[in-house]
Amino acid sequence: MKIFTLSELLILLSINVLSDDTIISSSLLRLHTNETITLMYNQIQPEDIKPSYKAFYGGMVCYYRIIQEGKLENRRYLTVIDFSISSKLKRLWVIDLETMQIVHHSYVSHGKNSGDEYAIRFSNIPKTNMSSLGFYITGSTYQGKYGLSLYLDGIEPGINDNVRKRAIVIHSAPYATQNFISKYGRLGRSYGCPALPPAKSSAIIETIKNRSCLFIYYPDKSYLIYSYYLNSI
Repeated sequence: MKIFTLSELLILLSINVLSDDTIISSSLLRLHTNETITLMYNQIQPEDIKPSYKAFYGGMVCYYRIIQEGKLENRRYLTVIDFSISSKLKRLWVIDLETMQIVHHSYVSHGKNSGDEYAIRFSNIPKTNMSSLGFYITGSTYQGKYGLSLYLDGIEPGINDNVRKRAIVIHSAPYATQNFISKYGRLGRSYGCPALPPAKSSAIIETIKNRSCLFIYYPDKSYLIYSYYLNSI
């Protein structure tokens, strides 16, 4: 069975034709998706710091789908956050899909009502101070209370589509650092924003801004079953 490269699959997803008289069916795309994602995952470098296969797989499934929907402009990067991991560990990855290199690997905070060291509760409701799971498209930047910050748009109804109303953005925070972990035994928490270390925040934001794909993963049974995007291929 042929395994498409990323460039080949993007062409297929963009134009949906192999030739003038051959239409690519959804079943054909499904047939090749698992093999393609596995091949890509095996190519990620550095290998010793890459995200889990489940988190990467979920991110790539959505990436393919929202390319089909014409929603991505910054196609080169995929950002994965894995909230099943302790906040004492780096659990954000920005992956360059052209080179399969991890270009950023960072700490990232979860909402203060999502949990202490681990995030275990999630919400889309305003004023809960919890993180939201699922797929996002990054927006434009602005200068806020914490300096350069990044708007997010949640694209999963009932799961994360209130992030604008909740003012959930990516920003820097002094509590999202190794020093904070050393002092308190865990990363500091936000009001729901994925907050980043000040030393890395601007570089990450500049890389992923302007309509790239962000996936926040956690093995929540309800989410895994009902997410349209996660089950779209």
